Amino acid sequence: MPVTIKDVARAAGVSPSTVSRALSTPGLVQAATRERVRRAVAELGYHPNRAARGLITGRTGNIGLIVPDLTNPFFPGVVKGVQERARESDYSVFLADTDERAPLEADLVRALGKQVDGIVLCSPRMSEAEVRSVAGETPIVMLNRRVGRIPAVTIDNGEAIRQAVAHLVALGHHRLGYVAGPRVSWSNRERLRALRSTTAATGVELLEVATVVPQFSGGVAAADLVLAAGVTAVVAYNDLVALGLLNRFAARGLAIPGDISVLGFDDIVFAEMVNPALTTVAQPKEAAGRAGVELLLHLMEEPDRAGTARRDLTAQLLVRGSTGPPRTA
Repeated sequence: MPVTIKDVARAAGVSPSTVSRALSTPGLVQAATRERVRRAVAELGYHPNRAARGLITGRTGNIGLIVPDLTNPFFPGVVKGVQERARESDYSVFLADTDERAPLEADLVRALGKQVDGIVLCSPRMSEAEVRSVAGETPIVMLNRRVGRIPAVTIDNGEAIRQAVAHLVALGHHRLGYVAGPRVSWSNRERLRALRSTTAATGVELLEVATVVPQFSGGVAAADLVLAAGVTAVVAYNDLVALGLLNRFAARGLAIPGDISVLGFDDIVFAEMVNPALTTVAQPKEAAGRAGVELLLHLMEEPDRAGTARRDLTAQLLVRGSTGPPRTA
């Protein structure tokens, strides 16, 4: 016979309504009472009826996750973090992919908003006005972007760029190239801003070589422009672009890193599988996903505190074989 909420209430020494509050809005229940309910739930193996709980709380028990490109190996790590944290709070995740098409984002948010309690919006490309508009209709937390007081999880691109430039300068590079990602990308703008300020402060020449799609093909397309620019090292918007650069350089018979050094961003799974392995800035993908869900849960419980919901994560430079001293050093 299935365990009921009355069984949990009896075991915890509280009323069924208290059990319901402890499971749906734990912030309204004292910590000691919550703990008694939690122990009773665990001991009895109680699983709340999602439909019944929805009638009580007015919630669906679902959250949405929108990413710009699931074929980019960066985003599955984010998805994993979102799913793990959502599962811990008994939420299901609805996933949508915009295929890097900004006009789809607002439509997807509005469509998902009818089926979920809130949305984690990863690296959105839509305009600030559109972000503000949809955030006024559905609880939203953004990953890798900031717009006003909308809750957000971001990664310190400035510190990551400082680490990357310091590494290249220490190797003897003084003429760097940057292959940019989408102009509408907040991360791209932050990285470019940090690159400009860091290279200016260190006396390093920076050439903004090209703006490409954030995919392997974008790196292949930009490689000849990088070589024509005469730089000794190139920083790519992400690892996929960096891998495209490596592929084209190899096709042209260049030695990496002797002829040119390559540095990427993200630390996707393929970064260590190429030869030479890619030097990259590792971003905490799963941690970002988990943090996004945590902020969303807090936002749904306390919507008036949305403006204080921010989380900043740190990145780490991983030095591998694709960077080294230039032949002229």
